[in-house]
Amino acid sequence: MKTVLVTGGSGFLGINLIRVLREKGVEKIRVLDIADFDYPEKSEPWLEFTKGDVRDLKAVEACVKGCDAVVNTAAALPLYSPEDIRTTEVDGVRNVLAACRTFNVPRMVQISSTAVYGVPKRHPIYEDDELIGVGPYGHAKIEAEGICRAARAEGQCVPVIRPKSFIGPERLGVFALFYDWAYTGHGFPMIGSGNNRYQLMDVADLCEAIWATLTLDESKVNTEFNIGAKEFTTMKEDYQAVLDRAGHGKKIRGMPVKPLVLILRILEKLHLSPLYPWVYETASTDSFVSIERAERLLGFQPKYSNKDALVRNYDWYVAHLPEFAGRTGVSHRVPWKQGLLACAKWFF
Repeated sequence: MKTVLVTGGSGFLGINLIRVLREKGVEKIRVLDIADFDYPEKSEPWLEFTKGDVRDLKAVEACVKGCDAVVNTAAALPLYSPEDIRTTEVDGVRNVLAACRTFNVPRMVQISSTAVYGVPKRHPIYEDDELIGVGPYGHAKIEAEGICRAARAEGQCVPVIRPKSFIGPERLGVFALFYDWAYTGHGFPMIGSGNNRYQLMDVADLCEAIWATLTLDESKVNTEFNIGAKEFTTMKEDYQAVLDRAGHGKKIRGMPVKPLVLILRILEKLHLSPLYPWVYETASTDSFVSIERAERLLGFQPKYSNKDALVRNYDWYVAHLPEFAGRTGVSHRVPWKQGLLACAKWFF
């Protein structure tokens, strides 16, 4: 495979995927993103960066022309406005697919989300289960998937990957809040008892799944795939592994669900907390998907358990702490501003 375009390549998933693609032997990698690409790879001759928006069809076409495949990771996270979320997800995927048709690019991999399932009561969740969605982000992902299925019906190869929350090198965002508390010697509150099972995954495993959908025969990959860790326990036990790694003897502490969720709702409305409903309203429930289809068709074999992924991400956080100290934002690449939650940590 000579040339691959990664939309949203300046993000956390983007840079990890770019490094894997290069290791796999891809000769040239193009990046389209509205955010600057400020990684060391920027100066490499094999990388072409274009600062642009997937909502701009001409910008997309310029990057897609001459590619062998496209991976659409571009997304506006739930902290963005509903309009930005919908236009980035829906108009973006429509533009990318249109450009692939125009220039006869044989394959486009769409990165969706398990947010399309909403908060189901039955687990594990399978790819054919009902798509309900939560909030603008989940609904936009569902609509974007519908566009992908329509493109398939017209003959395009469009694998859709629905990953669980993924972590690893370069991942900050909401996880930086937890890592900060662990690093500074504090315990951590868990919404509910923490005895629920909440599947995560390591970005390295996700990148291997993406590579499989890029390279295996179309008859195997032209469908939807749940991707997540195979090994995970309870939230309390998995997250305790990070506190143990931090070495301060602190513990995960369960908290009553209803009063804590009410407080977080109020803080969110007042813009005093970075946590959005998808985070705090699902944290006390089971959330895990079946990866049987990916195992069967893609040969997917996750290397990392929940605990492995959390600790690996924490180790990266500690090693790179001076690089992002004092920086905040709304992407996965920087810590989210803690607001009043920064005060709460002193009670733990």
